[in-house]
Amino acid sequence: MNSETETAAGRIGIADVIRFVLELFAFVSLGIWGFLAWPGPWLNIVLCVATPLFAILLWALFRSPRAVVKLDAFGKALIEILIMGSAALAWLTLGQPIIAVVFGLAATISGVISGRRELS
Repeated sequence: MNSETETAAGRIGIADVIRFVLELFAFVSLGIWGFLAWPGPWLNIVLCVATPLFAILLWALFRSPRAVVKLDAFGKALIEILIMGSAALAWLTLGQPIIAVVFGLAATISGVISGRRELS
């Protein structure tokens, strides 16, 4: 691999930044859902921390650029749909359908762009 190819592959574009922001928003959304959707002084705090940590663990193991477990494109897409879809569903269950739809559409468009780039 020459240095020109390495430089082009290592660049971070606007799509990567948007994708990263969407990932962070998904993790925060799951934390908010864990806190607001459950009653009680302890269960909501535990779920506020555990839900995003579980999603981050899944992302790190299977979907991140330095994933521990290497998956094919279908497996990566499945993990991404699971996490991003869960975040959109969380907003829907919290009574925020506009946030759920906007986030779901943004995550879908970002996922398609990222997937096409990975496959090319």
